[in-house]
Amino acid sequence: MCYNYAVDIIINVENIFLTTNHMPPSNLPAKPSQPPLPVLLEQAGQAADAAAARYRFADYRARRAAQTLRRQDADLALFAEFLYTARVSFVGELNADPQAWRGVTWGLVEAFVKWMLKEGYAVASVNVRLSTVKTYARLAFQAGALSAETHALIRSVQGYSQREKRRLDQKRPRQRVGLKKEAPVSITPEQAWQLKNAHEDTPQGKRDALLMCLLLDHGLRVGEAAGLTAAALDAQAGLLRFFRPKVNKTQTHRLSRDALAAARAYAPFLAGQAPSSPLLRRSLKNGRLGKAGMSERAITQRVNTLARRAGIYGLSAHDCRHYWATSAARSGVDPFALQQAGGWSSLAMPRRYVEDSEIANEGLAVDATDSEISPQSPQRSPRQPGKKENNETGPR
Repeated sequence: MCYNYAVDIIINVENIFLTTNHMPPSNLPAKPSQPPLPVLLEQAGQAADAAAARYRFADYRARRAAQTLRRQDADLALFAEFLYTARVSFVGELNADPQAWRGVTWGLVEAFVKWMLKEGYAVASVNVRLSTVKTYARLAFQAGALSAETHALIRSVQGYSQREKRRLDQKRPRQRVGLKKEAPVSITPEQAWQLKNAHEDTPQGKRDALLMCLLLDHGLRVGEAAGLTAAALDAQAGLLRFFRPKVNKTQTHRLSRDALAAARAYAPFLAGQAPSSPLLRRSLKNGRLGKAGMSERAITQRVNTLARRAGIYGLSAHDCRHYWATSAARSGVDPFALQQAGGWSSLAMPRRYVEDSEIANEGLAVDATDSEISPQSPQRSPRQPGKKENNETGPR
């Protein structure tokens, strides 16, 4: 639909020139009457603006990943739910129709933020949903549904910083809604090794080993792991080539030692499979592998099951990505290299992992005082008031 935008502009501009070029009858000399060039440019600009406004929402959404659109749709649905609680009798399609934003003011957006806090939504979720509302308000402004003043006031509505989040959470009884965790589940390198290597010698066990290696050693998102095909894995060369839909990028990773061993052990089960067939296949009750691939939900459930066997509770596939990024940051990996390997579109997330892994008192001799006073060296007793040291010379 958004590709009609350019065609629509051309048609509108052509119509301007057709309607402003009045050709005389054929029996008279040709003397076309045409407005001055600035007038034509103004009319062409107005036609282009009108066409752009009609397709503004569709053009924006065509540029976004499916997961981003699902999240934004959920955010706008919650905004619509809030508007209904505010006694708005009808709410249009906020994700598609600019006219649905007519009447939205900064006061309503500010009230939406306070309503979410009262309902117990996490501050991070509040900030994300506020950002979504601001984004679509901008699109509505560009489409002519909101005035410049209204848009500027909506932009002025602010979210909350981490410091403000802590203060808010201390004052409200309910701080989270839903099953999403406040913090990722942390695991140790020993636990990570167990998750990668402690599997049964079955087709299912070999698949599980490869799955956990891809999550823990390469930081794949669960959607990226679910989308892997048999052609993505080159066990001979030790390479994994895969697509990252969130950033619309294809990357190649050199497999880690554990991942390479797991890939070669799993390779026989890919024999005869079409290159487009799923790499991670669902398992049957007898431990064999089926033809269908693992969905994102199946991967998440399998990670949780394997973690519980290792005594780790609540682990998700994204927790494995968090472990991978944190381990890389602690090893001193450059943030730009971490951004590239992790498939982030900006340095914001890699910087967070680097900052979180930093030790604040690194470089300080924290044990200097203890080392100066060893068991072998006599301790100096504190000086008593009025008592002089031996090397002091008092009055004779």
